[in-house]
Amino acid sequence: MKQTLLAGLERLNIELPPERVETVLRFGEAVLEKNKVMNLTAITDPAQAAELHLLDSLSLLKVLPLAGKSLLDVGTGAGFPGVPLKIAEPSLRLSLLDSLQKRMRWLETEALPELGVEARFLTGRAEDFARTHREKFDLVASRAVARLDLLCELCLPFVHKGGYFLAMKGALAREELHEASNAIRLLGGSYERTAEFEIGGAVHSVLVIHKTGRTPEQYPRSWARMKQKPLSQGSRIKDQGSGT
Repeated sequence: MKQTLLAGLERLNIELPPERVETVLRFGEAVLEKNKVMNLTAITDPAQAAELHLLDSLSLLKVLPLAGKSLLDVGTGAGFPGVPLKIAEPSLRLSLLDSLQKRMRWLETEALPELGVEARFLTGRAEDFARTHREKFDLVASRAVARLDLLCELCLPFVHKGGYFLAMKGALAREELHEASNAIRLLGGSYERTAEFEIGGAVHSVLVIHKTGRTPEQYPRSWARMKQKPLSQGSRIKDQGSGT
């Protein structure tokens, strides 16, 4: 894991103090160890974990400045990308959001305290927390497994005007971006650019979406409603209506 991480950091041109590299490694090792008794990740090989979890997360350091920013990691799962980013940039004000209580409890009571990493923990569904944490964050990042149009409706309401949503995607990034163009517009966003990184022999994409306006109050809708009638179906959604 260490050899792969160090080689990847050099390839990405990311420089970190040795002590932060060691802490990132300790977190990666803790995830794999806990994974033996809790379903955290399908990746069990240390080198693959370094590439697909640690380096994938740390690539966001090359996308936007993170120092002093507030970042919400939506659908954090085992703590990616938020925890490696917080370790790499300690001034980052990190909040982790996930609906799976066991994973969040492990992060809050075991993993992060042992590493001396501070974060805020939000356990529940994004569409529920968006009501109380609306437009509160400089940055929102997500590797959640959902199509971009759905992910935008979950994440953009959390971003304040002038902030950014960083959607971490793979090979279908361009297709999803085209599909989500209507959703991005309705939710107060504006696509800015795509940052691409070669990690683990594949291209990893980060879609950078700038929050240029306010998100209408009716969004996000319930998850069932989002799936039933996604905002990508632009001609069937009214900008300021009830979503019917």
